Amino acid sequence: MTGTTLTPAGAADRTGVSLDTLRYYEREGLIGPIGRTTGGRRQYTEDDVFWIGLVTCFREAGLGIADVRAFVGILRAEHRPEDRVAFLRERRAGLEQRVAALRRAIGVLDDKIAYYGTAASTDSRG
Repeated sequence: MTGTTLTPAGAADRTGVSLDTLRYYEREGLIGPIGRTTGGRRQYTEDDVFWIGLVTCFREAGLGIADVRAFVGILRAEHRPEDRVAFLRERRAGLEQRVAALRRAIGVLDDKIAYYGTAASTDSRG
């Protein structure tokens, strides 16, 4: 293997995920296969770090493992760019719906905070 490689701990530090998460991503086929030293220790490349970041971003956005696995499959199978774009647009639309729902929920919470905050200030004796 050429170029800079990282130990599992180094990859975890660099990507902000735990060692358990790295192993889970590899086990689920979301990253890797991860190269090994002659002694059998995992060594992560810059490409691996990129994939870890991509998977982590998708997971933080709320995509399930099945969605991430599907996208990784699309990328690895050399699908047409249109297939990739269609997949991403579908997931983006779902995220937009979630954002709208969260905004509505925040609005309800803000209304309740204002209502109860006003009630509390009129009830306080000071």
